Amino acid sequence: MDLLFRVPESKYRSLPAWLQNHAQVAVPLCLFAIGAVRVLAQVGLALCVNTAGHTLVGRLQSQLSSRLIEADLKHLRKNHSGQLLSSILFDTGLMREAATNGFVYYVQHLLIVAASLFVMISIDWRITLVAIGVGPLVGYIFSWATAWQRLASDGAMTATASLSERLKEAFDGIKIIKINNRQAAERARIDAIIAERSGFMIKGANTYAVAAALMEAMVQAVIALVFAYVGWQSHSQNITLSGFLAFTAALALAGQSMQQLASLQTVMIEGLTAADKLFAILDVAPTTAHASLNKTLRADFRTIEFQNVSFAYDGKPVIKDLSFTVERGQSVAIVGQSGAGKSTLLNLLARFDDLTGGRIQIDDVDHRDYTLASLRDQMSFVTQETFLFDDTISANIAYGRSGSSPEDIRKAAEQASAHAFIEALPKGYDTRVGEAGVSLSGGQRQRIAIARSFLKNAPLLLLDEASSSLDSEAEWQVQQALQRLMVDRTTFIVAHRLSTVRNADEILVLSDGSIAERGTHSLLMEQKGLYSLLAKRQFS
Repeated sequence: MDLLFRVPESKYRSLPAWLQNHAQVAVPLCLFAIGAVRVLAQVGLALCVNTAGHTLVGRLQSQLSSRLIEADLKHLRKNHSGQLLSSILFDTGLMREAATNGFVYYVQHLLIVAASLFVMISIDWRITLVAIGVGPLVGYIFSWATAWQRLASDGAMTATASLSERLKEAFDGIKIIKINNRQAAERARIDAIIAERSGFMIKGANTYAVAAALMEAMVQAVIALVFAYVGWQSHSQNITLSGFLAFTAALALAGQSMQQLASLQTVMIEGLTAADKLFAILDVAPTTAHASLNKTLRADFRTIEFQNVSFAYDGKPVIKDLSFTVERGQSVAIVGQSGAGKSTLLNLLARFDDLTGGRIQIDDVDHRDYTLASLRDQMSFVTQETFLFDDTISANIAYGRSGSSPEDIRKAAEQASAHAFIEALPKGYDTRVGEAGVSLSGGQRQRIAIARSFLKNAPLLLLDEASSSLDSEAEWQVQQALQRLMVDRTTFIVAHRLSTVRNADEILVLSDGSIAERGTHSLLMEQKGLYSLLAKRQFS
């Protein structure tokens, strides 16, 4: 029995009788039970870590998406959409890995190192002092590896974001690339970013490899020092052979954990770098805040008044001290040369941007005192660059008024002169339009956007170059639809083509952010000023 279980006879006889009688069964069962508990613990840990990790990523991605959707336009303008997508899709994964598996195993190996040191000290504190004498050198290696891996990780993430930006631009501008035979140039630009990213990743991997090798060398050196010290002190007989073997085993275990810590250092650094980027996004609070007075704008408002309105973008004045009043049901056209601030006025009214001076009053109440939801509920916006979601035509028309019936959607399409071409499509209103409405022509997309505004039926209509990019036939169809849409609505019209603003109740001519002229079409033509000059250039 002593040979089988390695238990001295005297100790074996001191065991309980039932254990002596069933030792051949009890010992294997105990070993199996220990193994089973270990496996169950590992599975339980994996389930908890995986659940927590993916839940963390989901919540973080939800918070990031929400923050970006609520963000001010000025913040979104400063960040490339590809970079933001990279943060949501990739950086969250790096943070998850660091916060779950990385953290758990980092703590595990730290505890192993601590336990190994405790065992070593309990065996012989003098030899332990010899072993930990290389501690400062190990700390320096960790510090050096951390600094280099942080630089490599930051560079790799920046390059990943740049790659996402470049690929998105290439896909969006594929026609321009092909028509100008720039495929090779674009491939070269993308390859350069990939090479840069690979370089950073190689630098990080090589840093880990060198650090791991140095750690292994440190462990071997310490073991050699321990052997030398024990040999030198062998005459004192302070340590037994079994104690020395146990000390060496604990030292080797600590060394293995130190190597694992060096490996996990890369994961933790990548996670921390990703966290810096993600929290920078989460920390950007929208300056276009919800109204503190919580007033609700009703659909029966009477007047909109711009009082000494000013706006500056990055310190550069765009709108300067504008004042005018629009009565309910009136149409006001805003014209002028590019960069005069025409579209900015619409952005200020819709609070896509907030003015930096003056105020906009709706029924004698600052429009910033109305809730954003109630303010925008009373608005429809039709722009030159019509955006459609990758969904059905029906869903795109009903986007501004969820829960609309098929009959309401059809009626809105008829008012927008869109019903005929929609019915001609194989699936009619159930036709998917593709990404950004790519399967439809510009005029068709524009009429769907107008149908969306008809269905929303908001009393305030904002038109920003709504027909400027269309051919003559499509423009005529869109103009007819817009004329019907403007009936009984307060309308702001931004246009380059002066033929589209002839019938406006008032025309504001902007120049360098200020009102240079104002009046009806006939009055402005008689004044022979800037408006007359712009008209003659276009009509000639």
